[in-house]
Amino acid sequence: MNPVTLTPGNVPLADWRAIYRGAAVSLDPACAPRVAQSAAAVSRILAKGAPVYGINTGFGKLASVRIGDEDLATLQRNIVLSHAAGTGAPSPVPVIRLMMALKLASLAQGASGVRPETVALLEAMLVKGLTPVVPSQGSVGASGDLAPLSHMAATMIGVGEIFYRDERLPAAEALGKAGLEPTELGPKEGLALLNGTQFSTANALAGLFEAELLFRSALVTGALSTEAAKGSDTPFDPRIHTLRRHRGQIEVADALRGLMTGSAIRASHLENDARVQDPYCLRCQPQVMGAALDILRQAATTLEIEANGVSDNPLIFPETDEALSGGNFHAEPVAFAADMIAMAICEIGSIAERRIAMLVDPALSGLPAFLTPRPGLNSGFMIPQVTAAALVSENKQRAYPASVDSIPTSANQEDHVSMAAHGARRLLDMAQNATAVLGIELLAAAQGVDFHAPLASSDALEAARATLREQVPSLEDDRHFHPDMEAANLLIRSGALLASAGDSLPGVA
Repeated sequence: MNPVTLTPGNVPLADWRAIYRGAAVSLDPACAPRVAQSAAAVSRILAKGAPVYGINTGFGKLASVRIGDEDLATLQRNIVLSHAAGTGAPSPVPVIRLMMALKLASLAQGASGVRPETVALLEAMLVKGLTPVVPSQGSVGASGDLAPLSHMAATMIGVGEIFYRDERLPAAEALGKAGLEPTELGPKEGLALLNGTQFSTANALAGLFEAELLFRSALVTGALSTEAAKGSDTPFDPRIHTLRRHRGQIEVADALRGLMTGSAIRASHLENDARVQDPYCLRCQPQVMGAALDILRQAATTLEIEANGVSDNPLIFPETDEALSGGNFHAEPVAFAADMIAMAICEIGSIAERRIAMLVDPALSGLPAFLTPRPGLNSGFMIPQVTAAALVSENKQRAYPASVDSIPTSANQEDHVSMAAHGARRLLDMAQNATAVLGIELLAAAQGVDFHAPLASSDALEAARATLREQVPSLEDDRHFHPDMEAANLLIRSGALLASAGDSLPGVA
């Protein structure tokens, strides 16, 4: 994977995706003068002697408390330590690396008042593979992701823990092993590090990237299910979708039609098929999956903008030596985007489960009951469909919008919050659930196509089926089902299923 050089304020979505997938990160050195100017502006602002929020005052409800010059370094250390109050399991390393890169790109725009050496330390931690241990819970998505980002900032001053070379070490020890030293934060720096939406945005971007893989994989499993059920490709005719005009719907119909092109199974029932219309889970794939694609693209647009923005407070403007307080830390755009991604993930899994249910029902599919050659003696796909239903229902419960739930904090100073962190954190678990549903659909659809031998599907779908069959043989009699499901899940998560089908399907960006 090619390394990513961050150009602050102008980082494409593909680069954030690459960082999440493990690409090395560095900072464009052209941003250095702007960072230095911002830090110098903080010094000039302090020299004026006026109270300025976050630089020589308390924080939040304590903003009216003036802090003397002799205590400014202690002030910044204290805010980091007091705000590092997260709880729960550690956040995934890929998410925190992405969070660090987002914070690095934000600070390097020269609007946060941090010194070049502080930016350099954060960059060095990324380059050397030092990932702070950041508890996953504790942010309400306003006033920034204070607790999670404080845990990151704490490691920079030698407090807390860091994952380094497969070890979980005290922060100071990990920094030392990597040839780095803890820093002492200057005026404004602690607040700049812990204020912002980077934790919520990193989780939302991670959810988006997993949802994109999920979406594209579902086109393959959905087309294969259509083949297994001897469904019609007429509902994918471009004339139907052109009349409705939704971009995603048009692209999904085109993709499904392409996946089925050349299928001998489809050709075998072009005539003399008594069915007039297929169930919605087959026929309405372009409408459902197209809507999911459109909403994922909307979320991607919002998150790409957010990822390139500056969201701490106050913001420093060196041209006029002003520190302006505002509310860019309020993560409402991220919360809305996360809610949209959650709905898309939920619906992708929901319609896939309906296809599984259709395939195991002989009255609907025309296939042997529960897709086993000898039903009764064997239960076949009976319980995997139940598992899919359980996962879909769990995702439905999680898909309730987080953005509509606010609770006042900080003695009502922060009286409306976004809950973006909640909305974004759930996405990886939801994507994992939906991936398991697609894995079951892949197994069921391939089993259904097996019953149509010697007829074959299209080249693309046969290649996908062959990839599965290299790992999982056709189900003749009942066997331990869990390993089959895990193998199918891995094919989806790794992208191997997509690659086997051609990997030319529409994506988010």
